[in-house]
Amino acid sequence: MNIFRLQLRFLIPFVVTLLTAAVLAFHAFDVLTEQWFTKDMHLRSRLATTALSESVSSAFEHNQMASLSELFTRATQEERLTAIGLCNPEDDLLLTTGSYPEGLSCQLAREISHLSLPYFHAKSVVLHVSSESVKLRSGLKAHVVMLHDRAYVERRKAQATWYLIAFLLLLGVVIAAIVAVTTQMSIRALMKGIRTIVRGEEFSLEDKTHASRAFPSEIAADVRARLRELEDDYRRIHDANDTWTAEHLRSLLRTQLRGEQVIVLSNREPWVHEWENGSITTYQPASGLVTALEPVVAACAGTWIAHGCGSADREVTDTEDSIALPPQAPSYRLHRIWLSDEEVDAYYNKMSNQGLWPLSHLAHVQPEFDEKSWQTYVTVNQKFADAALAEARIPDPVILVQDYHLALVPQMIRAKLPAATIISFWHIPWPNPESFLICPWRHEILRGLLGSSILGFQTSHYRRNFIDSVDRLLETRIDHEHSKILFNGNETLIESYPASIAWPSEETSASERNAEILRLRASYGLAEECRIIVGVDRFDYTKGIPERLCAFEHLLEQSPDWIGKLVFLQVAAPSREHIQDYQSLRQRVGQQVAAINKRFGQEGRPAIILLDRFHSHAEINSLYRAADICIVSSLHDGMNLVCKEFIAARDDEQGVLLLSQFTGAARELPEALGINPYHIEGMVSALRQALNMPKSEQKERMASMRNTIREANVFRWAGRMLGDASHQRLRLRIAQRVQASHTGQ
Repeated sequence: MNIFRLQLRFLIPFVVTLLTAAVLAFHAFDVLTEQWFTKDMHLRSRLATTALSESVSSAFEHNQMASLSELFTRATQEERLTAIGLCNPEDDLLLTTGSYPEGLSCQLAREISHLSLPYFHAKSVVLHVSSESVKLRSGLKAHVVMLHDRAYVERRKAQATWYLIAFLLLLGVVIAAIVAVTTQMSIRALMKGIRTIVRGEEFSLEDKTHASRAFPSEIAADVRARLRELEDDYRRIHDANDTWTAEHLRSLLRTQLRGEQVIVLSNREPWVHEWENGSITTYQPASGLVTALEPVVAACAGTWIAHGCGSADREVTDTEDSIALPPQAPSYRLHRIWLSDEEVDAYYNKMSNQGLWPLSHLAHVQPEFDEKSWQTYVTVNQKFADAALAEARIPDPVILVQDYHLALVPQMIRAKLPAATIISFWHIPWPNPESFLICPWRHEILRGLLGSSILGFQTSHYRRNFIDSVDRLLETRIDHEHSKILFNGNETLIESYPASIAWPSEETSASERNAEILRLRASYGLAEECRIIVGVDRFDYTKGIPERLCAFEHLLEQSPDWIGKLVFLQVAAPSREHIQDYQSLRQRVGQQVAAINKRFGQEGRPAIILLDRFHSHAEINSLYRAADICIVSSLHDGMNLVCKEFIAARDDEQGVLLLSQFTGAARELPEALGINPYHIEGMVSALRQALNMPKSEQKERMASMRNTIREANVFRWAGRMLGDASHQRLRLRIAQRVQASHTGQ
């Protein structure tokens, strides 16, 4: 029935077009046949006159009109010829047959004969008039008037019309049959192609030619992408039915990964030990990664492997470079990797942050690669891999490898522990294949990551970019429907797991919140009626800090009423200060802030307050709660957790979020005001909308976003990855048992 309906969509327009063409064809055919048959009667009249001309000339010469009358009468016995008249040179009608109409004189007959439609209407018939001249022997000219019945023309036209109708009907039936058969074959080929793609199958050899015509590869890729996006949306909505917490995550580990060894590898360590005033201080860096993965490692009594960068880290570790953590209630081990200053500079600063970071971000900073940094990157990755191998107590541990600093580690571990379940997560964007070609060691990085059992990205778009990069650069077998890649005998699931934050366990009361806001305003000298815009970032060229400051400046230019009533608090924590691009950015932002404050600042009340230092989590939360607007204007960002932290802090359900469309979080948070950081006037317009937004609308938007982030929190991020790993391990073990049983038989 569905195929029949699809055929009708083709046939109905065809039939309408055919009918329209037929109407036009009939009209044209009617005119054309009229002209044909009129010429035919003219020709017959001329031939008949030629045949009679000798008799007419002789009759005039010998005055034998009686014999000529008898000849004319015999001539009119022909079916089409109705009457004949003879006119002398003086246009007198000398002779007529019995059917010659009254009122048709010689002169009138000659005039009608020269018309395009030479017809004379008698009493009951319409006659075709033809007046032909006959040269007499005397030199004068007589005229023979021949009259044909036009009914003959109508009969011939009707007959020809029926022939035309029959031909068109036959032609229409043939074309309709061809269209129907072709459409049905095309639809079947199309549906077969779709079913093949949905099932994740390959086209058979004999089907490839037909399938490629009906379903081009670019359409197939687009269908796969849309299906994967629908699946991602379904999973996100389905998973949202469960509220993920740290306890929920531990429960999953106890039920699905009970007894399994879990090892986490990351460049950043979960706890840092520093010398302060002659004593050792322990603190936990603010990190969503730490928040998500520490419950995993603790629940399994696992091991965390990271670079020890604290000034007192060595003093507190044992002979195996390990320490039990957390300090209050130790439940897992932190194994620290020691790197020299040269290794940190080459592996972390240069290869990772001056090479892979700008390569992955569309922020118009040229990536820098050099052979020495790459070799150090390989060496450091091997150190992390060796540490993981040393910690592995079983042949198939669960190993979580974090971010672009350790891209080679999965394959290094896979080579020694082929049964291990390795989960790698790439926290930043993955570039498109054309951009990734810039990297001189692109093949090595892809091979390293394909050592993973599961490879996660922030969004489905980055996942597709990775698959496309592999498809272009490596000889692999790709299951597009299930996003799996088979390479060197190892199957890797490529999946998207949007990272998030830990949802606050407690909400502040209204009185506590108001007191906190008053303290913050007092600390910065802000009046109660002063509106606050907040930006929280690292000093990084991908964050769009100069662009948002430019938009703020344009707002004050265009709306001077806001001067003195609106302040921009920009937190910009120092980052990678040894890299020239970051130094230049910090200098540029400082100059930009000074220039704007000079133009629009008032005595003791700057328009922009630049907070270029590290802030505690409590300080940042105070800024979020006091802000009327939080602006996230990243030029390119894998996810961006600042926007989610702002939403989590707003338990009063007020405030407006301006969110760059180039962040991974933009798709999750459609209630935010989307901005394009490259379009300054667009950001100015969004700022005006935010400043004038009613509190009721703020509440609706914020409540919806809070519900999204509450459900899609960091524990769900970790839980989804570990859940997929658990299912993968279960399938593998069942397959091994089945194979063992068959071998035993």
